[in-house]
Amino acid sequence: MDCPACGSENEAARKFCGECGSPLAQICPSCGEPNAPAVKFCGECGAPLAGGRVPGVEAQVARAPEAERRLVSVLFADLVGFTTLSESRDSEEVRELLSKYFDTCRTLIARYGGVVEKFIGDAVMAVWGTPIANEDDAERAVRTALDLTTAVEALGQEIGSPDLRARVGVLTGESAVTIGAEGQGMVAGDIVNTASRIQGAADPGAVFVGEATKRASDEAIVYQEAGSRELKGKAEPVPVWRAIRVVGGRGGALKSTGLEAPFVGRNRELRLIKELFHASAEERKAHLVSVVGIAGTGKSRLSWEFFKYIDGLVEEVRWHRGRCLPYGEGVTYWALAEMVRTRAGIREGEEQASALEKLHRTVEESIRDPEEGQWVEPRLAHLLGLEERASWDRENLFSAWRLFYERLSEEMPTVMVYEDMQWADPSMLDFIEYLLEWSKNHALFVLALARPEMAERHPGWGAGMRNATSLYLEPLHEDAMDELLAGLVPGLPRSLCLQILERAEGVPLYAVETVRMLLDRGLLVQEGASYKPAGPIETLEVPETLHALIAARLDGLTREERQLLQDGAVLGKTFRISGLSALSGLSEPELEPLLASLVKKEVLSLQADPLSPERGQYGFLQDLVKRVAYETLSKRDRKDKHVASARFIEEGWGPDEEEFVEVVAAHYLAAYHEAPDAPDAEDIKAHAKDRLIRAAERAASLAASQEAHRYFEKAAELANDPSEQAGLFERAGMMARMGGRSADAQALLERAMSQFERMGQTHPAARVSARLADIMWDRGRLAEAVDNMDRSFRVLAAEEPDENLAALASELGRLLFFTGETDAAAERIEVALKLAEELWLPEILSQALNTKAITMLARGRRQEALALMRYALEVALEHEIPSAALRAHYNLADLTSHADRYQEAWGHVRSGLLLARRAGNRYWEWQLLAQSYPAFAMGEWDEVLAMADGVRDEATHQSRAAMLCFLSNVPYIHLNRGAPERAREDFAIFTEAESSADIQERAMHAVGKAALLREEGRFAEAVESAEVALRARDAVAISHEAVKEAYVHGVEAAFDLNDVRKVEELLAIVESLPRGGTPQLLQAHSMRFRARLAALHGEKDGVESGFKGAAGLFREMVFPFYLAATLLEHGEWLSREGRSEEARPLLSDAREIFERLEARPWLQRLDGAQDRLAATQVASP
Repeated sequence: MDCPACGSENEAARKFCGECGSPLAQICPSCGEPNAPAVKFCGECGAPLAGGRVPGVEAQVARAPEAERRLVSVLFADLVGFTTLSESRDSEEVRELLSKYFDTCRTLIARYGGVVEKFIGDAVMAVWGTPIANEDDAERAVRTALDLTTAVEALGQEIGSPDLRARVGVLTGESAVTIGAEGQGMVAGDIVNTASRIQGAADPGAVFVGEATKRASDEAIVYQEAGSRELKGKAEPVPVWRAIRVVGGRGGALKSTGLEAPFVGRNRELRLIKELFHASAEERKAHLVSVVGIAGTGKSRLSWEFFKYIDGLVEEVRWHRGRCLPYGEGVTYWALAEMVRTRAGIREGEEQASALEKLHRTVEESIRDPEEGQWVEPRLAHLLGLEERASWDRENLFSAWRLFYERLSEEMPTVMVYEDMQWADPSMLDFIEYLLEWSKNHALFVLALARPEMAERHPGWGAGMRNATSLYLEPLHEDAMDELLAGLVPGLPRSLCLQILERAEGVPLYAVETVRMLLDRGLLVQEGASYKPAGPIETLEVPETLHALIAARLDGLTREERQLLQDGAVLGKTFRISGLSALSGLSEPELEPLLASLVKKEVLSLQADPLSPERGQYGFLQDLVKRVAYETLSKRDRKDKHVASARFIEEGWGPDEEEFVEVVAAHYLAAYHEAPDAPDAEDIKAHAKDRLIRAAERAASLAASQEAHRYFEKAAELANDPSEQAGLFERAGMMARMGGRSADAQALLERAMSQFERMGQTHPAARVSARLADIMWDRGRLAEAVDNMDRSFRVLAAEEPDENLAALASELGRLLFFTGETDAAAERIEVALKLAEELWLPEILSQALNTKAITMLARGRRQEALALMRYALEVALEHEIPSAALRAHYNLADLTSHADRYQEAWGHVRSGLLLARRAGNRYWEWQLLAQSYPAFAMGEWDEVLAMADGVRDEATHQSRAAMLCFLSNVPYIHLNRGAPERAREDFAIFTEAESSADIQERAMHAVGKAALLREEGRFAEAVESAEVALRARDAVAISHEAVKEAYVHGVEAAFDLNDVRKVEELLAIVESLPRGGTPQLLQAHSMRFRARLAALHGEKDGVESGFKGAAGLFREMVFPFYLAATLLEHGEWLSREGRSEEARPLLSDAREIFERLEARPWLQRLDGAQDRLAATQVASP
């Protein structure tokens, strides 16, 4: 075959010219088949080819491209086994396979910043270094090559062709680069030919590279010599290396200096994690991957492999890692706080002023809206223990933390890796679930690593999450374990291998620890990246269990090294050298050689990540090593070392440092439990109790109610004073109730109350009794709750008024209102308001004002109620009390909607929704969503429909009643837009509502049914259904949206039947009401219907005034749909009366509104009216 570029002769099988490197074939862009360079159409599918001139298309005269010399890396890959596979498969199947392979190549090459030069048959050529050059281009190319071989092997398994492999060659060097070229013709020269030949020399499934590539990337990638190869066109053999695996981040960052086993047996799991990450990033969807496995099965290794992959991508990704601490039942939000510290570059123990400055700078860079940043920053500072504040609720804190990570993920994909999740505190798990629910439309990827105990400690966690994937790491298969051992120690005797494999039971850590033990004993020597026996070791006895194996390793250490590990085990999985010095009594210079030795022996590691808040700390490579070292300590030594650890932390960080108070409490508590009969046990117990109280208060300030409950209860058990103990049980009970554990709360509060009563302390006993009444109310025992609260109120009212009395009076007033005792409710509310002002208690003031407004409304004093509610909202917003503000927004939206003030109502709905979503309050979000009628009224139909999609998706997880209220308006929109089938689909949701115990739901069902029956022409049944809803007016109020719409559809159906008597009967329902008690919307409809009735009777009096009056009211209320309907009806009547000039502007205004609303049936009716108007005008002389 002659080269079309230089004319040189080449063998028939060649893909590129041996003289100039030009392609010898052109690939069809449609089917992928190779064709001769000069042909115009593909011989396989007939598609036009770039190489020939397509008829009818004039060739353009192009300026000669510019070229320059650049350092590039060229990748060549082709498939091995593809020809055989092609012969046995259908051509369409082969084409699909090839397309999938090409897509995989394009994706991987793009992820690592390369450019596809060309595809030829089953071969691909890609280039790094042009048009954009990076210093790590060679490394990126090799990373791509390794991923490509793995992807092709997986593709072969997927299609039932296990022998399918890719072989890849990568070469780095100078090349002539065509500036501005895309696709073929970008690079040329010897480097292209040599890269192609290196690829041809590679073994199936292998990646071969040249010397320059190896030299530029060996900090991050392990290579094996593959000898020197005779390559055509080269005078001398060319040395090549085989790329084995990636062992570090970009440029070798964080590469281990010790033993790293080959990554085997987990490729499928790693591939799935990568795919889920990219799906999350591309679709902007949050996703959780939970990886569970017993100790030593490779969870941390999987995370490390994922980090190396992420770090090598061309796309920037925000990486965060946090570890849950194994103190008690977890330290509150420690892992999340660690991630925030990492993002801000804050070290553990850093000076407060410096840490706050770094946090401020990070928030400023991450959150563009200054007001939003000012709201988020103090809540992050509180998480880190840099600021203390006790008044924020859980939703408030969660919302700020969520918002911070949402803003990070809006700039680039964000990864959050939680390690040791079996130690996570319950609130940490709640936050992760909250984040995944609220931030589901953000590129947040959460990787959670845990042992199986996680399911025992938190059995319900993650249940029902739709954006979650669970992976369970089973023990490795024997073949994978064999491969792992062979990769670590190629010369290990077979008999010893079998012994290790048998006892390892598929746990990789066992094999790795065995090799480490052999290294400790000097029985292995390192050669390159692997180890070989230093002498005969066939007779070595290997311990039977992993625990015994680690114990044997520790026995092989020096006494000083073992003692150091014991001290470290008390301090935690990671620790500072200063902490070891405090426990051991040795100076830091004395400790350094011991630590260096233990790092070299791979018992400990030194944290080198410059972004980690733990940088410079030492840590156990395996948690199991820490546990075994701890268990070797005597109880007395454990006690002494825990006390020393607690004092070291307090001295190092200061007695007021709240960030570590839970860790200090855990140390004192552990010390007391280890030796409860020791002479200093009471002193230790007192310290433990005090620190537990502080830990509980810290947890409560972070809205971690379950942790606060646990700490308060533990402190109570340690208290010697009965009064203090009762108070701590009360506080524990309050935290339990806040966390939704009412049974625990009741038991703790009853215990506290009985203890107060035994001591004759009536005031605290009454206070606790009132708290128990709250639990009765939660459980629906309203009468009991009111009686209990009233008794408590009388006791507290007889003593010095305080915040407890104010809170009780406010709550009692609300409950009395629900029982129908409006006057008694008003009396209690007045007490609450008086105390709230005197003691300045903003939350109680806002809530009590809201309740008072409702009592005013019940008495018919609507304007007074509105004024009170508005001030309740003002107080709540000014003092950042989201729950009170949301209640006020909801009540104001409801009240103004009933009053037909739709703009004001919708303003409260929107503001409330914004606040609810920022505060993370699902309850009030759904209550506000139920107020969709104002949006329907104002013509915001597209917004209602868009919101409806989300409401349907979430309905099964949230409030059914709120969902029905919201969706009740959707069928009206579809009907008025000429989509009755969609209206029926949405109305189907209301099937159960027909027989609901809730009269409001039955009314909504009846009016919706009436609207659909009208559309079907079943007018008599429509009237009957509308009357069902109208009969509910006394129960749900005449101003309820269902009653208003029932009135409209009932009268319209009666008009459709020409049943004037029924029209009069229905009009009388509204017209018999006192004018001040008639909703403006119903007044407008009555005027409109009276005008139509007069027109029907041929009367002229009252028609025009009726239509004009109705239109004026609809315009005042901002109800464009009914305004347009009224204008149309008025225009039609004027047209019939021969008053065309007066009709025309009315019809024109109606058209403008109907077009905006996309109300197609009404536009058709309007077309008819305007056609008749035009015809009348033409017919006139």
